[in-house]
Amino acid sequence: MAKTIGVLAVQGAFIEHIHALRQLGVNTFEIRQKSDLEKNSPDGIILPGGESTVMGKLLHELDLFIPLKDRIASGMPIFGTCAGVILLAKEIDNDPTTYFSAMDIAVERNAYGRQLGSFQAYEEFSDLGKVPMTFIRAPKITKVFGDTEILSTVNNDIVAARQNNMLATTFHPELSDNPVIHKYFLDTFL
Repeated sequence: MAKTIGVLAVQGAFIEHIHALRQLGVNTFEIRQKSDLEKNSPDGIILPGGESTVMGKLLHELDLFIPLKDRIASGMPIFGTCAGVILLAKEIDNDPTTYFSAMDIAVERNAYGRQLGSFQAYEEFSDLGKVPMTFIRAPKITKVFGDTEILSTVNNDIVAARQNNMLATTFHPELSDNPVIHKYFLDTFL
């Protein structure tokens, strides 16, 4: 049976995730309002990069926050990238606000500076070998706790982790021509 992945599409880099999923032959849809979740019954959800503060505000305004939080808590596979990692984190080092507070990680917003601090790397990721990584105003994971597993580091900074039903990458795998991280999410969590 084919799996269906919903991609949060209220703000940020969501269309690139949809392209990566389609490249892998996965059914996908945009989550723009509560009814999108209700009528499509996703097997997993991607929380893309963007502006986490704006995304958090829109999630509440669109009545999507509680339905998404409930799905995360129930064990639905969730993949957060960049701002999506901030939405998942239990702690944000440079901000008292948290969002879903689901994953046992602490993050630092804009850890590499503004847009000019963006960079690319090609580093080890779990057992996949070296993969392309694009960092744009990226956070970094400053601490993992509980049963969170570190999957990748760049210059000793934690850039990918997993815990239970959640995968977090501070980089943008959707900006690569190689959907290897999306495939990892599908193979590992679905």
